[in-house]
Amino acid sequence: MTEPADAVASVAVLASLSTEEFIAGVEAAAVRFDAATYPQRELPAEDWVGLTGAGVLLPVLPVEYGGRDSHVEMCRVVEVLAERNLAVAVYTAIVTGLALRPVVLWAGEEAKREVLPLFAGPVAPTAGFASTEPGCGSAMSGLTTTFEEIEGGYRIRGRKHWQALSATASWWVVVAKRDGDSGREYGWFVVERTDGFRTSQRYEALGLKVIDYGVNDIDAFVPAHRRIDVGAGNLSSMVDIYLSGRALIGALACGFLRRVAREARAFADARRIGRSPLSAIGFVRYRLAAIDSAHTVCTALNHYVRTRLDLTSDLTPAFPFILAVKVVATELMVSSANHYQQLAGGEGYRNGSPTNIAAQAFLDSRVFTVFDGTNDLLSEQLARHCLDSADGRSLSTFLAAWAPTAPAVSVHGLDLRFLDGELAQEHLVLAGRVIAYTFAAARVLQWASESGADADRAHRAAAFLRADIDRVRVEFGLLWRLGAGT
Repeated sequence: MTEPADAVASVAVLASLSTEEFIAGVEAAAVRFDAATYPQRELPAEDWVGLTGAGVLLPVLPVEYGGRDSHVEMCRVVEVLAERNLAVAVYTAIVTGLALRPVVLWAGEEAKREVLPLFAGPVAPTAGFASTEPGCGSAMSGLTTTFEEIEGGYRIRGRKHWQALSATASWWVVVAKRDGDSGREYGWFVVERTDGFRTSQRYEALGLKVIDYGVNDIDAFVPAHRRIDVGAGNLSSMVDIYLSGRALIGALACGFLRRVAREARAFADARRIGRSPLSAIGFVRYRLAAIDSAHTVCTALNHYVRTRLDLTSDLTPAFPFILAVKVVATELMVSSANHYQQLAGGEGYRNGSPTNIAAQAFLDSRVFTVFDGTNDLLSEQLARHCLDSADGRSLSTFLAAWAPTAPAVSVHGLDLRFLDGELAQEHLVLAGRVIAYTFAAARVLQWASESGADADRAHRAAAFLRADIDRVRVEFGLLWRLGAGT
């Protein structure tokens, strides 16, 4: 369908705006999606048009296809939306970071010309990324969806589930392995729903209600030009695709926690306990400080992602850093939502409460430590990466010298010698968390130095991160005792 001339003209205007003007337009469009008033339902097509009309997809698209081609704007769009509505921000990040980005980076020109202009218009479709299967979660080596080469293209057959936008996305990036191939050759394909992508079951998630999930059965013919060349043809090629979504969590957490910190404090100041506000109670002040510090840490992580990474290029070299961002940011989202809900009391357990969004904030944030690689798995991977890089040195010695963590070890006098020794899998999970917290503490130092942030704010955030490390130290000791049979 041909778009009206005024709609085409509006896209051209969006492409010509400065970054600040563009983000201001996204902010204006985001108002209608505010979590305090927006219905808990799947995002209607007309509401998606309200977002795409503001250009939320343009930062991921190349200029030659009508986009703005901006890593910084990808982060800022997600941050702005997350402050208004975390689920809507996730919806947008999935379409940009997980679905469109692989097409932009690795698809051939014929596929780009076919697909990308559809997403540059004000009435854009949605797209998703299909990898997880009913029998295959984080361990992608268990993938059973297959492809075979036939005349003119590829036949793809299999079943996927827990894809965001399962029943609504029109386009998909699908991961499959070559049928009957003992060498495990993997392929990435751009699949249109009408090619043979069918939703056979709907799931009901606890949170993120604007996003639909379910089971998808695939029996599709895909023309040859829609196979994406992501490199090696093995599962290492998938690392970069997942890293983009994990990196954007820094922006999600920053926007979400700005909202939580502001509203938790306002609620505590307004709620009266006798003659005094709730915020006058000592432990309430502690909870508020924990939320504020979580926001500070995620602001620093977001600053790192925006200034040190580039979502428009290969992210593989940043593998350990992005793991740390994902682990820390998601843990802080969940803990802060829990603090907020506790402060709000009974009203915090009430969906649609007129005084707070605590119940929705907790339900929407809870899944982040599970989806996109569980934090336990990513923590273990981070620890293994550092051990492999240590070249025989103890882990504490390595972290004291490794540039991403060394400033925090030095400035905060961290004693990480409890990480040294023979580490079983359970110890590696906890060691990875320590590494992630130490990385985050170094990013707070970096952010404070580069942004001119208030020194006390940075100091408080660092104190909470040190406390997180100390808690893991205690858990570490408990594991050793349990392993010894005591």
